[in-house]
Amino acid sequence: MHGAIDMRKTVLILGSNGRIGRHCSEHFWNAGWTVRLFDRKTDNLMDAAKGADVIVAGWNPPYPQWADQVPGLHASIQEAARKAGATVVLPGNVYVFGPDTPPPWRETTAHAARNPLGRIRIELEQSYRDSGVQTIILRAGDFIDTQASGIWLDKVMMPTVPRGHLIYPGVRDIPHAWAFLPDLARAIEMLSAQKEELEQFEDITFPGFTLSGEDLAEHLTEIFGRKVKVRRMNWLPLKLAQPFWPMARALLEMRYLWDTPHWLESDRFQARLPGFSDTPVADALKHASAPWLHVAKHPKRRFHSICRSTQTSR
Repeated sequence: MHGAIDMRKTVLILGSNGRIGRHCSEHFWNAGWTVRLFDRKTDNLMDAAKGADVIVAGWNPPYPQWADQVPGLHASIQEAARKAGATVVLPGNVYVFGPDTPPPWRETTAHAARNPLGRIRIELEQSYRDSGVQTIILRAGDFIDTQASGIWLDKVMMPTVPRGHLIYPGVRDIPHAWAFLPDLARAIEMLSAQKEELEQFEDITFPGFTLSGEDLAEHLTEIFGRKVKVRRMNWLPLKLAQPFWPMARALLEMRYLWDTPHWLESDRFQARLPGFSDTPVADALKHASAPWLHVAKHPKRRFHSICRSTQTSR
């Protein structure tokens, strides 16, 4: 009796220990895919990509290394995908939009960023469009994670919430785009499963949540059972650190996103995933708040894992 043929599709996750990669690994596995987790220390990209149907490009160097690393890194991914006949899923962001871009931001919104990091992202996406590799870009706002992972929410905003203050980087009452990472990963898997029905280059916007600083404080007030007030983040330390800390310059470069009203909309997303349902925002924020809820309930205990990360960038 011959062995059964495994008809499952295969996904190669690049950056499986990162924020998007971690959640994508789980959702592809739960959906029945064969999941390969790439190890940059031991694996060869060309070999790892052989037989893969989809490559999730979850690698993302720190901001100061983008100019030097991003073009070559993604050229390698494109070459591996081309040889394997694989589709690349490129997690997108809102950096391609400039400070004067009126909302809502969607697939048809002009990529008008002129700052260095924004231009790198624009050129990166154009390289995929020109590569001949089938590419799915799923563009999302700032991340909400299920654990502290070095994003704005857990690095800057949440640590003082148990004391009743939400430190917010921008204008407190303007709309800002957010994405709950388990929802984003679920959408990535669902779109990947439709790859044969998609165009050669897909630029799809993930609507996610729209929340102001005041909206966040209101939800956190309910979660923590005490009044949470918004306090504006002081950017002066980052300005002073610019001469000797490259990350400070990069964070200041992207500051405009916190002071520019924006939200994401997409008819294309709704057309491809008509039954998609987001996790309720209150539940998403409760997951994100779990470490600080622990602190609020046990204020005398030290909780060492909060804010443990290597960078603030996405």
